[in-house]
Amino acid sequence: MKLKILLGFILTLNLAFEQNDQITRLDGSKISAIEIDETVKRLMEKANVQGLSLSILNKNQQAYIKSFGFKNIDKNEYSDTSTVLYAASFSKAVFGYLTMKLAQEKVIDLDKPLYEYLSKPISEYAYFSDLKSDDRWKLMTARMCLSHTTGLPNVRWFHPTTGVQDTLGVMKIYFAPGEKYAYSGEGIKLLQLVIEEITKKNVEELAIEKIFKPIGMTRTGYIWYERFDDNYATGHLADNTLNPKKKRTTPVAGASLVTTIADYTRFIEYLMKQKGLDKKMFKEMISPQIEILSKTQFPPITEETTTENKAINLSYGLGWGLLKCKYGRAFFKEGHDDAWRNYNINFIDRGVSIIIITNSANGEFIFKELLETLIGDTFTPWKWEEYYPIDYKK
Repeated sequence: MKLKILLGFILTLNLAFEQNDQITRLDGSKISAIEIDETVKRLMEKANVQGLSLSILNKNQQAYIKSFGFKNIDKNEYSDTSTVLYAASFSKAVFGYLTMKLAQEKVIDLDKPLYEYLSKPISEYAYFSDLKSDDRWKLMTARMCLSHTTGLPNVRWFHPTTGVQDTLGVMKIYFAPGEKYAYSGEGIKLLQLVIEEITKKNVEELAIEKIFKPIGMTRTGYIWYERFDDNYATGHLADNTLNPKKKRTTPVAGASLVTTIADYTRFIEYLMKQKGLDKKMFKEMISPQIEILSKTQFPPITEETTTENKAINLSYGLGWGLLKCKYGRAFFKEGHDDAWRNYNINFIDRGVSIIIITNSANGEFIFKELLETLIGDTFTPWKWEEYYPIDYKK
């Protein structure tokens, strides 16, 4: 198996776009493209990460991009930079940016109670009918949905305090909206319902119009297209078992995005150059809305707190996690599914970004060392994210 993976590395090295020989880290030091390649290959082999796509921005533009390993290990198929990948919760970051564009266009007010946009009370929609006895939904706004402060669970089918599967899937408000941070996919789903009712368009139609087409993201969608069938990756569980994703026909704002490393890099370049939003709206998007004091991000509904992340001012903006360090501000987003592990962080004041997308359940084992070695990021709250290295002893 190791020989098979190494052959995959060799073949995929020739599939990258032209890139810089030297990459600049946050502290101004340099790392060569060859050193990056060697680091990625070493860590992937160590942690049995079957496939990984990576890009780095310097001065707000692509400086390095490459795919390593397999898109399907059973078929000996190797990834390249146009391979369609599952973005997981990167979906929420794109949707957050879309919402900010709609706010800029006065389509939605970030602070207007969401129920005021709807044709009937939120509790009369089937998906949110469990809330009929708790009218605190009247307090929820787009700002709360994007900053994960609605009090709704992350996924209703998993218990929000234990993570155990909950077959009843009861929808519940766990704290007063706006009170604190607790990651919530259901809050994003509520905002999607509102935006689609306001605009009479679904999220995919809006994203094509306002993001994908203007940026040139031709192999990206909140739904699956037949044209993606020519080159796409399958997820791999820890033991190399394949874990295919559903090819969705209905867009899910918080979870259904598929993209390529090349396309998502175009999106991050666009943001880092502060295109598409005026200065005031962009600043609001990456300004702290709520301080994060939870010990870990998951489970989301927890009373466990820590002051460990005060040094980086860990907080949430509108669609993005935020931190601040000696190199200035940064905004980030992670993605996580059974067989996918993704991470992106953008140091806006340094013009440095990194995007990592892995079709492997083992991907997060190598994030800490990748971030530190490739761009000098020692600030990502890896314990809060639970990005523990494979040989870390807690």
